[in-house]
Amino acid sequence: MHKKNRISDIDALRGFALFGILQVNILAFSSVFYGTGLVFENARSGMDAVLAFLISAVFELKFYLLFSFLFGYSVTLQMRSAEKAGAAYLPRMMRRQVGLLLIGSLHAMVLFHGDILVTYAVLGLLLLLVRDWSNTAMLWLACVLLFVTSLFWFFAAYSQSGMPEQNTATILYDAQAAVTAYRGGPLSIVTQHIVDLQSFIPVLLLLQAPCAFAAFLIGFVVGRHNGLARPDHVQKYRSRMLGWGFGIGLPGSLFYACATQFAPGTSLETAGLAVSILTAPFLTMAFMASILALLNTGKVNWSRDRLASAGRMALTNYLMQSFVCAAIFHGYGFGFVDRISLTWTVCIAVGIFGLQVIISHWWMARYAYGPVEWLLRSLTIGRWPQWKAGGVVTPHPADPSDRTG
Repeated sequence: MHKKNRISDIDALRGFALFGILQVNILAFSSVFYGTGLVFENARSGMDAVLAFLISAVFELKFYLLFSFLFGYSVTLQMRSAEKAGAAYLPRMMRRQVGLLLIGSLHAMVLFHGDILVTYAVLGLLLLLVRDWSNTAMLWLACVLLFVTSLFWFFAAYSQSGMPEQNTATILYDAQAAVTAYRGGPLSIVTQHIVDLQSFIPVLLLLQAPCAFAAFLIGFVVGRHNGLARPDHVQKYRSRMLGWGFGIGLPGSLFYACATQFAPGTSLETAGLAVSILTAPFLTMAFMASILALLNTGKVNWSRDRLASAGRMALTNYLMQSFVCAAIFHGYGFGFVDRISLTWTVCIAVGIFGLQVIISHWWMARYAYGPVEWLLRSLTIGRWPQWKAGGVVTPHPADPSDRTG
């Protein structure tokens, strides 16, 4: 396969991951009850229940891992890019991570407390510390991180089983206060984000961060061998990835979805999360293998190119998703938090991403970078890069040093 097509495949994977992340994040925007173990007082329709189950089974945790895997993979491409340019890699990476940290901090306080950019900024620095480790050591560390994290949540489920049921009245009171804040003005919204960040940090440290870093490590190892850009390499492991993914990952995800939807707020849901931590990476691999197999058929080039455009400006699209969702659900705009059904919320997510694909394809045909990517790239390389496509200097499509994943 042509080298340019292989690069587009990687960008299309990033766009695919971006869509999955939106399907999960928009649930947190649309309802303050998301993740509390309670359902908003308005009864769900049958379609709402079906979609909630599918999102738990297919999207939650899996696409976050895929996005993180691609971040780790991209670091190896950045290292090669710096080497080709004869530039010192570490100063570039340090400036890039500082940029991500600043953008992520602003994003978390103003738009979405579930931001991933701050996490990526910090974990990216940790990845630099172990970049010279052997492949075996990195893969072992990834496995240990996933196992220990899962073990912690199994222990939490065991401890929870002997404790009194959660105080529903307190949760409802806090939820109502959050609804009022998010439907208010900018100051009350930012204040509520800061409040929510305090409760989000333990989940970040005990769940998202270790899982993301494990995916970083695996992606870095695959990137060392340029694995996603080698059809023979992908073909060699595809059947194994599909077998493990659907044989191990799918049952684990179904168990997690059942626990989340039918026993929310209980020790069974916590145990389901522990199971998902161990099995989600396998299903993520199966998704990746399936998408790459489809792209390699050459029958979806039109769709691949447009999805790849969204992936090439993933940072801009990620932030724009939060901006649009905040405008829809928060007091910045319509204040529709907890006023729209889950079915309509999912439809809105599909519509947002569809528009992003169209806009991204138009933009990337004219410019070398997305708007935020251009700013981050400027900080990374220490100069203003060529912005318009077709100039003397254009970015190599395989150099995602200014993308989130």
